[in-house]
Amino acid sequence: MNKSDLIDAMAADAGITKAAAKKSLESFLGNVEKSLKKGDRVSLVGFGSWSVSKRAAREGRNPQTGKTIKIAAKNVVKFKAGSDLQNSVN
Repeated sequence: MNKSDLIDAMAADAGITKAAAKKSLESFLGNVEKSLKKGDRVSLVGFGSWSVSKRAAREGRNPQTGKTIKIAAKNVVKFKAGSDLQNSVN
């Protein structure tokens, strides 16, 4: 399922227009992004939670040449599925 499929499904389930569903989805995604940028955790009980984790700088290898390279430190987004979501998939 891609973004447009999700918008279509949201509109059909909620009985709203596709434009309203698109606006709602973009608002949700934007607010999750803002919270993660601030370093906050976003949690939806039963569905899952997003958090930001710091990944330290490290050394890696170029697989083509075998040469050692430095990989910079960065923040990464992590998602942990909630128990309800996990149980519905299994």
